[in-house]
Amino acid sequence: MLGIGGLEIDTRCHHISVGIGGARAFTLVELLVVISIVSVLLAIAVPGLNGARRQARALLSMHNQKEVAGSINLYAMDNDDLYPPSVATVGFGEAWNWSDVTRLIGYEKRSPQMHRSLSAYLRRYIADADMMFCPNAPQKFRYLQEAWDAGDDWDNPETDVPFDPLNGTYCFYWGYTGYLGEGPRLFRGPRTAAALGSQSRLLMSDYFGYGHWRTPGAFASCERLDGGDFDPQTQIISAWWKLDGDPSVAMPNVTLRAAYTDGHVESYKPSEAIPMRVAQTPEGVPPFPDGGTSAGQFFIPRSASR
Repeated sequence: MLGIGGLEIDTRCHHISVGIGGARAFTLVELLVVISIVSVLLAIAVPGLNGARRQARALLSMHNQKEVAGSINLYAMDNDDLYPPSVATVGFGEAWNWSDVTRLIGYEKRSPQMHRSLSAYLRRYIADADMMFCPNAPQKFRYLQEAWDAGDDWDNPETDVPFDPLNGTYCFYWGYTGYLGEGPRLFRGPRTAAALGSQSRLLMSDYFGYGHWRTPGAFASCERLDGGDFDPQTQIISAWWKLDGDPSVAMPNVTLRAAYTDGHVESYKPSEAIPMRVAQTPEGVPPFPDGGTSAGQFFIPRSASR
């Protein structure tokens, strides 16, 4: 036995005790046992904490969508019950087609009277750009607020291209026409708060799609896809979660959210959704073929597909 001040070392049993004023302290074995117990408790607690954080972000996403729905309806109240035009278009005058429904800022104005950015219409009602961004997305777009504030004048400082577009993590359906299937069967987003005639009442949803040119042969979503990875942001597109798969075989188990013209937000599963594709013409037909630069399929709630 060796003793140095308050440190006692038992050379026979290889125990180390730390004491003050001669009091008995923990042995090395006891310390290791305590550390092991703490490690086990942390292993049990961390998944629960991660689940709680994920649920909190889901609630925040529902809040975001409810706020955006309220803001777009305030816009309609100030503009003869009309929603703003969709900015998910490419081209001028009569020579234009639809584009990615996640578009926050388009490539160009369709006419001098129309804007290419959502914020040019909504900045009066939504000042914080985080409201337009899904909190479950893997990365926040580095220039999100700057792009929102710039609106039609947005020009990404990392590119040499003037007036860059920007895709977000939510899908915006007001004023949009998409292709649902043969017939043709079309999706018509609400043009007015009353959603008259064949217009859907769907205003926006989480992004969940398949076969985008960034993620060929894979699902992509702003909501985390268990077992998958994430596709990092580019200068013009926010980061998404991705998961290899085939919708004809199996759909991921993920909870999505959507907001409607009456302001309510509801959850749905991919099994309760149908695919919509981007159309090549203002009329909604034909759809762009898969592959190449295709935006792929966007899955919308089946109940909102009329």
